[in-house]
Amino acid sequence: MPAIRPSVDLKDNYDEISELCHEYREPVFITKNGVGDLAVMSIEAYELLSGKLELYSMIDEGLKQVEQGKVRPMRDALREIRASLA
Repeated sequence: MPAIRPSVDLKDNYDEISELCHEYREPVFITKNGVGDLAVMSIEAYELLSGKLELYSMIDEGLKQVEQGKVRPMRDALREIRASLA
């Protein structure tokens, strides 16, 4: 369950918010005047999320290429990859 904290806690309880972010690896939602304003997360959680988004984008691009008929036999692709590594 996500943690929701008021904005004053950023200043008054920073260490506690940081600990929550690291321990649960989820964002802590910060409210301002009772309304959602920010999501705070650890660097590790951010990097994991960014990596997932990049992967999803690459998968989406691949699916679009398949739809457009931009495909070739796997053995040809692997041969080209091996040649570029040599």
